[in-house]
Amino acid sequence: MERIEQQEIALQTAPPDSRQFLDRFFKLHEHKTDVRTEVIAGLTTFITMSYIIFLNPIIMSKTGMPFDGLFLATCIGAAIATIFMGVYANWPIGLAPGMGLNAFFTFTVVMEMDYSWQIALGAVFLSGVLFVAMSVTRLREWMLNSIPLSLRLAMTAGVGLFLGFIGLRFTGIIVSNPDNVVALADLTHFGFGQFGPEAPALGLLSFLLISILSYRGVFGSVILGIGITTAIAFIMAAVLPHDFFSVSVDWAPESGFVAWPEGGLVAVPNFADLAPVFMQLDIAGAFEVALIPVIITFLFVNIFDTAGTLMGVAQRANLQDEHGNIEGLDKSLKADSISSVIGTAFGCPPVTSYVESAAGVSAGGRTGLTAVVIGVMFLFGLFLLPLAQMLPSFAVDGALIYVAMLMMGSLAKIDWDDMTEFTPAILTTIMMPLTFSIANGIAIGFVSYTALKLCTGKAASISAGVWALTAIFIAKFIFLP
Repeated sequence: MERIEQQEIALQTAPPDSRQFLDRFFKLHEHKTDVRTEVIAGLTTFITMSYIIFLNPIIMSKTGMPFDGLFLATCIGAAIATIFMGVYANWPIGLAPGMGLNAFFTFTVVMEMDYSWQIALGAVFLSGVLFVAMSVTRLREWMLNSIPLSLRLAMTAGVGLFLGFIGLRFTGIIVSNPDNVVALADLTHFGFGQFGPEAPALGLLSFLLISILSYRGVFGSVILGIGITTAIAFIMAAVLPHDFFSVSVDWAPESGFVAWPEGGLVAVPNFADLAPVFMQLDIAGAFEVALIPVIITFLFVNIFDTAGTLMGVAQRANLQDEHGNIEGLDKSLKADSISSVIGTAFGCPPVTSYVESAAGVSAGGRTGLTAVVIGVMFLFGLFLLPLAQMLPSFAVDGALIYVAMLMMGSLAKIDWDDMTEFTPAILTTIMMPLTFSIANGIAIGFVSYTALKLCTGKAASISAGVWALTAIFIAKFIFLP
């Protein structure tokens, strides 16, 4: 009798159509969700992170890689990685080329260290292989436990400050200065600069609009901020005379500063544009001693960003059991690491989990169906290449500065009562933009952490991993200056 009653209860609480494939595959009923909720959550996450399909090509095209190919690579790489996360790990996570990592790839590895972008992709591939190896062994857990929390937080903040500096340069808000290194630009300047179209005031406006809309909880604040700024640029170019500003204005639609696509905002993708970047990685060229710090940097930033994002989203999605264990964490980490390797085939820097996934979780997303919806939306993004070509870089770079500010928020979690913790963290953070290298910032952070702990009687708190990495970074400074 009791068994019959249990069966009746199960039938009453089951979804209307328990045979539906989506419900069985993604365990929707078990996670107390449904198809409609998951679709809405997927759309929510995509809109909050869709800025990457416009921003990543702008950053990486500075390496000489073709913009059109990068746009297609970003959409395809993000789609494959996100759908894989949903199908394999059943997690509501969106993935795409990592912000900060794409800047490190472009400005440090290619432009400063003078490696080809093919070799840089080879370094990304090797770091991804190491990430996969760590994800299938206990090395990942050892690494996460051996690196001090203060340095992990500082890496995120430092990458943010690095991004912010790049965004300020791209928009033209700050410029080079022979006496002070950098200086505030003439905010009335509108024209072409070293990094493309520059309009400092409109770049600042884009950042402020995105920040205000985000604080107000406006849906799709980043895309709205970019869109409004672009619209203002078009209106100004159309109605204001060229002598309105204190400098010569060269930004009429016919000049290319802002221009409406001839065929409209949507076009069928030409996959031939992908050929110049597809499978162009040079793995053999990445086997060079000087690239060891680069590979370590890609690996570290990817691991800690991924772990922090996944655990944060898991808590919001209630993916923890009664013992505090996170359901499916191993699978999600493996999916993320494998995606980093796959992404290089399409010409992407490390593909990683996005914290914007929390927006979809807040909208009710609980399973991998949310991720599949995000991935499908990235595929639809392939049709938006004309829109990406139209958007002025200063409007998109406002989003870059906004993302940078969010990343720097991790500094709030540092122990500010212990100088041996916050001093290395500060050095890590500020040395990334000041040396224009994420790798140098991490290296200086580890060396200063070890030195401070050793000389203040706290050597016992230095883990074996920190000792080993400190030795590697000291050797790097001595033999690879």
